[in-house]
Amino acid sequence: MKKITIAIDGHSSCGKSTMAKDLAREVGYVYVDTGAMYRSVTLFALRNGLFTDEGINEDELRRRMPEIQISFQFNPEAGRPDTYLNGELVEKDIRTMEVSNRVSPIAAIGFVREAMVAQQQQMGREGGVVMDGRDIGTVVFPNAELKVFVTATAEVRAQRRYDELKGKGMEADYDEILKNVLERDYIDSHREVSPLRLADDALLLDNSNMTIEEQKQWLLDRFHEVAGA
Repeated sequence: MKKITIAIDGHSSCGKSTMAKDLAREVGYVYVDTGAMYRSVTLFALRNGLFTDEGINEDELRRRMPEIQISFQFNPEAGRPDTYLNGELVEKDIRTMEVSNRVSPIAAIGFVREAMVAQQQQMGREGGVVMDGRDIGTVVFPNAELKVFVTATAEVRAQRRYDELKGKGMEADYDEILKNVLERDYIDSHREVSPLRLADDALLLDNSNMTIEEQKQWLLDRFHEVAGA
């Protein structure tokens, strides 16, 4: 059976990463979390003082982009890949609200997207990959055999994010998270470079009222339809 490329795009905190991870594990594909890649660039910028009162120091970030190497290593205990920034495990560091509040402006920068897209295309050049993000089906893999666009109401997504953070023992404020979700939606959909949008040939899934198991089965069914399994 030919290995296909699966592109899953959608709004922040809509559960697309969970869906993508589960599908990759189920069918034996490689999972790539592109959102984690932009979060890693954001973490690098925060650690190196590239956020100023005037905004992002883009000239310095552009100069230092070659220093940013992102990789994924499978974590058998968690059953998913962990994110590494220049060889350092940063999976927990990139999930904080500080990073969440800064990631959309970083992801809107053209040279950042260009560098990340090049790394993503290299990771998925031979198929057998499930990749989720904002522009996978429109920019990174426009010829992907299966494209899915996932969404849910902002309130549902904020609650999911809140529950996720609390479940990890991290501080969380629902109102702050909802505000962040709405801001990220606007920035992601209105940026000049690779805005978030539904690809013409993508399947739309609103999972506001679906359980994780229902989402998992829906995606697995779509995979079998396309892959012919």
